Amino acid sequence: MSWTARRRQDSLQLLDDLNRRIAELDIAAQQEAEKNPVAQLLQTHPGVGPITSLALAVTLGEIERFACSRKVVSYLGLNPTEHSSGGRQQLGRISKQGNAMVRSLLVEAGHNAARCVPELKRAYQRLKHRKHSGVAKVMVARKLAVRLYWIWKTQQPYSAARTQGSPSRTVVAL
Repeated sequence: MSWTARRRQDSLQLLDDLNRRIAELDIAAQQEAEKNPVAQLLQTHPGVGPITSLALAVTLGEIERFACSRKVVSYLGLNPTEHSSGGRQQLGRISKQGNAMVRSLLVEAGHNAARCVPELKRAYQRLKHRKHSGVAKVMVARKLAVRLYWIWKTQQPYSAARTQGSPSRTVVAL
């Protein structure tokens, strides 16, 4: 057996072992999410899976700590930094003050949700063409964080009949 073939065989064996371990972790995450009622509720939103819902539930703790969705967005570090002087206000990049892993999971979940939810897809496409895809992905992650906050706060599962934001802007199709 040549060295190249041996290295390829070792790499394939390592890949099989890693895939087996990942599958075990996925099953464990799914089982934990099934035990957690908040994680189950958050998973009703398209694009949000067991890992994202568990991470958000654990990171935020009790939802009553947050008076409004802006506090959650700020806690997660998805709010823009501000550079103000005199009468001038300039918003910059996101603050990145919160948990980086949860922020990353929200970006990925938001990207998946934008494929399924037409409102998020339109918002993503609009901003992607105006700025670039990185800014658009963070914007969708922020919108998703706000939606998940309201799902959790109202204890109502996601419904496609709802529109963006808070319950005051909820539209129910009759």
